[in-house]
Amino acid sequence: MFDLLPFDRRQKSLARYFDDMEKSFFGGLSDAFAEFRTDILDKGDHYLLEAELPGFSKEEIQIDLDGDSLVIRAEHSTQREEKEEQYIRKERRYGSFVRRFDVSGIRTENIGASYQNGVLELTLPKKQPDVPVSRKIEVR
Repeated sequence: MFDLLPFDRRQKSLARYFDDMEKSFFGGLSDAFAEFRTDILDKGDHYLLEAELPGFSKEEIQIDLDGDSLVIRAEHSTQREEKEEQYIRKERRYGSFVRRFDVSGIRTENIGASYQNGVLELTLPKKQPDVPVSRKIEVR
């Protein structure tokens, strides 16, 4: 709500000065620990998880099941050939991203994955709810 104030009156706030000081002191440290973004859509009989992983190749993405957790890892290989170039500024990072998702309501044996144009798509089929079986018991 405070960002909607007109004419940038929020600049006069003391809390704003402390926020700016923290940002300048840590130098955008939070960007170094950024996670990749995901969308999860309910498609009725399954969920569709879309994860943004631009700049990664298919070989750099690893998907593991650990109990009731699905772990997605994406890591740029650091074993690339180093060239003797003198950069003025280098903003592209090499590193890894990890996200963990609960899949306790998913049929894990039928999970499917595809990767295209920087987007990882996982099809997560839902477990069918256990329907109690009713039957008539004959009295003898």
